[in-house]
Amino acid sequence: MKFDILQSDSQSQARAGVIHTDHGKIETPIFMPVGTIGTVKGVHQRELKEEVNPDIILGNTYHLYLRPGTDILEKAGGLHQFMNWDRPILTDSGGYQVYSLSSNRKIKEEGVKFKSHIDGSYHTFTPERAMDIQRSIGGDIVMAFDECTPYPCDYNYARRSMHMTHRWLKRCISHFDNTPDLYGHKQTLFPIVQGSTYVDLRQQSAEAIAATDQFGNAIGGLSVGEPAEEMYAMTEVVTAILPKEKPRYLMGVGTPINLLENVALGVDMFDCVMPTRNGRNGMIFTAHGTMNMKNKKWAEDFTPLDPADYAWVDTVYTKAYVRHLFTVNEMLGRQICTIHNLSFYLWLMREARKRIIEGDFRTWKDKMVKQMDNRL
Repeated sequence: MKFDILQSDSQSQARAGVIHTDHGKIETPIFMPVGTIGTVKGVHQRELKEEVNPDIILGNTYHLYLRPGTDILEKAGGLHQFMNWDRPILTDSGGYQVYSLSSNRKIKEEGVKFKSHIDGSYHTFTPERAMDIQRSIGGDIVMAFDECTPYPCDYNYARRSMHMTHRWLKRCISHFDNTPDLYGHKQTLFPIVQGSTYVDLRQQSAEAIAATDQFGNAIGGLSVGEPAEEMYAMTEVVTAILPKEKPRYLMGVGTPINLLENVALGVDMFDCVMPTRNGRNGMIFTAHGTMNMKNKKWAEDFTPLDPADYAWVDTVYTKAYVRHLFTVNEMLGRQICTIHNLSFYLWLMREARKRIIEGDFRTWKDKMVKQMDNRL
């Protein structure tokens, strides 16, 4: 793999780059649609590829491990073959899902024992096991096993957790470096910065992660309930330390405004369930703000869903029709809003990239942040 920075913004830390992988190039900044269980919910692979057109998607280690399981994934030839997706895939390590199962898991130095949310069966993830599972899934980029701390978090707990994440990282790197790629394409490992919302811990963690000299680096433990200002402050602390020549991935973030503000802080890669989950619940994101398609105000609005035309659904369907679909609980409404939201997110990142290259990113970003902070 290789990362080239093509242009840096003179008025912020934003940059436009390209990550080269065996499954194709990833033009950054990029948003990665979340395909938790081998599918971006409600979207056919054909629509995903031809309409939303992401350079890379994300798969979830915890969920894919439970279903369909690594045996089936290996027999299929990995997740790319299983879901018929020929572009890059990033897999998370399962650390966040373990965090979300706080009442059903025990964390020890060896790893994490947890209870399946499906059938109550017990399983154990260690750093080594997380690497093996991600080898079996076959993602192009795999994540180190970490503990995602909650917010708010006691300082001493955050410090202990951070140091354990660093110890787990050493085990991840050692095991990953001593196991082969399974499906004929190169896989690469990203470590994860932790440290909650404490500046000194974030600095320590960023320095420790940078010292491992992996291909890219991730920032975890944010977008877990903290105010946006704290997210930005911690990101700024970390991006000032992480090597500029390596891609930076901010995990689980976020709203369109969050994305633009963090691009300005030097982040290259994002993922979040928000465009798909909110879309299924009737909320769409636009360049002029958010719209709740369940609201009665759209009942007689026969104008296109979004005249900006980010996806074919935007001009084929009217606001009134989409509102009607939610009123009668028709699956098509959820699909339309999901495709719109994903297409808008990808447009936003590609427009940001274009603006960085053309030199007016900061002015455009400030205008867009103000414009999108509305409820329509």
